[in-house]
Amino acid sequence: MKNTRKAFMAVLLSVLFIISSKSSFAGEGFTPENLFELNTVIEVAPSPDNNYIAYTLLVPRPFTHSAGGDYRELYLYDVKKDEIIPFITGSKTVFNIGWAPDGKTITFRANFSDLPGVQVYGISISGGMYFPITEHTSSVLGYEYIDNNTLAIVSLESEDPLRSELRSRGWDIEVYEEEYRHRLLYRYDINTHETKQLTEGVTVFDFTLSPDKKWAAAAIAPRNLVDDSYMFKDIYLVNMETGETKLLIEIPGKLANMAWSPDCSKLAFRAASKLEDSVDGSLFVVDIPNEKTFDELRNYVDGMELSVIDFAWKDNRTLLYAAEEGVDIVLSEQRIDRQNREVVLEPEKVVFRRFAFNNGKAFFAGNTSQHPGEVFSYNLRRKSLERLTNHNEWLDDIKLGKQKKHVYYARDGKDIQGVLVYPLNYEEGQSYPMIVYIHGGPEAAVQNGWVTAYSIWGQVAAARDYFVFMPNYRASSGRGVDFTMAGYGDLVGVEFDDVLDGIDDLIERGYVDPDRVGMGGGSYGGYFSAWAATKHTERFAASVCFVGISNQISKRNTTDIPWEDYYVHWGYWTHEDYKDVYSRSPIKYAHQSKTPTLVLHGTDDPRVHPGQGLELYRSLKLHGQAPVRLIWYNGEGHGNRRNVHRLDYLIRTMEWFDYYLRLDKPKDKMPDKYPDFGYW
Repeated sequence: MKNTRKAFMAVLLSVLFIISSKSSFAGEGFTPENLFELNTVIEVAPSPDNNYIAYTLLVPRPFTHSAGGDYRELYLYDVKKDEIIPFITGSKTVFNIGWAPDGKTITFRANFSDLPGVQVYGISISGGMYFPITEHTSSVLGYEYIDNNTLAIVSLESEDPLRSELRSRGWDIEVYEEEYRHRLLYRYDINTHETKQLTEGVTVFDFTLSPDKKWAAAAIAPRNLVDDSYMFKDIYLVNMETGETKLLIEIPGKLANMAWSPDCSKLAFRAASKLEDSVDGSLFVVDIPNEKTFDELRNYVDGMELSVIDFAWKDNRTLLYAAEEGVDIVLSEQRIDRQNREVVLEPEKVVFRRFAFNNGKAFFAGNTSQHPGEVFSYNLRRKSLERLTNHNEWLDDIKLGKQKKHVYYARDGKDIQGVLVYPLNYEEGQSYPMIVYIHGGPEAAVQNGWVTAYSIWGQVAAARDYFVFMPNYRASSGRGVDFTMAGYGDLVGVEFDDVLDGIDDLIERGYVDPDRVGMGGGSYGGYFSAWAATKHTERFAASVCFVGISNQISKRNTTDIPWEDYYVHWGYWTHEDYKDVYSRSPIKYAHQSKTPTLVLHGTDDPRVHPGQGLELYRSLKLHGQAPVRLIWYNGEGHGNRRNVHRLDYLIRTMEWFDYYLRLDKPKDKMPDKYPDFGYW
């Protein structure tokens, strides 16, 4: 009863906080409350005949519900009628949408209460209730149709009977990294629910069926561990009748998605350019059967300042690919027998990640600087881009800060790109406080699209008259392999110099008050923020460190991706040069910190162990010269999933910046430990 009352009070307080937030910022731009009203298109899947587009809509979980993650609803867009039809809405979450071969049924995965775990479901485009397609003994992790009656699915192998028996007797222990269950590929009969196992003793992380459905190209690794999913996948061909499995090509580093040519003679895939490359942004094509090694394949984007993020076959000789190019997304066409590409969708039009190509059109969830994800279509022949949905009409009445691509030059003359959001009430000649948002990875990039989320302050900060600067420093994706590799073995070296040079550029332009600069971010962004608060404390008046690294020595021994960390970031082990590793650790410089620092960390984070947050807090508390506070998000991992924790993060961090960058408050004190969700 006591726990129930506490849960109720937490929800009630959250609702009151939002109401307070709304009243505090009404009419003054984008508010924290607005963020939790945004509906965002996530997945887009056209029907085989392009007459319908199925899509999922991310809907924030209301604070009147129990705490948890957001919902994903299913909608259908009727192209001929220009009509949106809601199919599955409310407190539901559906994902991995597709179509049955006949084009009359939308398929998806979901974890509904009628069956155990995640299963494949379908719903007729004529309407009615959804129905289960699979009733497998464990969760279905991936699926694709072989024919009308048969699926290819990936699922975990059965649990060891002894382990099951021990658990039933309360034996609640785990033999670390030895009790994983392989992800296996099966044939699944939809009518009888019988399965035929096709792989054994290896883990299938991804697969795609050949157009004739005879073979699966599978990304297979030796173990079902996170590091294997990052670094140790090779491409195999699996016979879909016999289960015969044979190596197609060894991949020396990261491997992403794959796609067969329509005539089954080739397989295109996205991967890193080499073992040490942290970005799986290069594009390759391998013949089937194959007689070449990876090094003998052509990298179709070799030497280009971009990172491929998705691709599809246009025909047997032509690929379409989308790429990060600086802060833009560009769609290009590449004949595999020609040297140069043709840009088919210019930069600065729309930002998107994955796309589906069907009958001359590309479909995707796209966003812009003024609007979050909606359904878009692009007709390649007519070169016409069309937005088909608008789930956030209320945004038209919200005043947003100006946003633009910002280019500057680093101290060595290299051009660096970023996104700059202006204060809502910006006046030329006046200087403003600034929040520097650092993306994680570092193998990632900020695009010039919608840049406001619970962990990205964007328009929320602009409404409070901050500049928000989001630099794509060296080591980021989107500028080619050489740009990414500049950070290899040089963590917080030239990477961080690029950020400092960007700040100096904005100060020199008169935009920013040098005494009111703060930095924040998560993961690698949290690492940068801890580095800012310690090594470069004289430059920063506030820091927000979310799931960030503080001690590289202990981090490297506690992360769930030690091999990925070694291969693509360091290139040497700690014992080979522990002094250098420690010299790149913020705690080494904690004693000199004069920067108020807010540390936030999930207690179940496997990537950056929560001990990293504790080490930063403790070292600053004992030896630093400025306020420090540590927030534990209980039950959260490498980022917050629950709505209440996302709300808390957004408001708490925003008020931390307000206190130290914008308001006239004593800088040796701290804001109240429980935010008031408004101005002081």
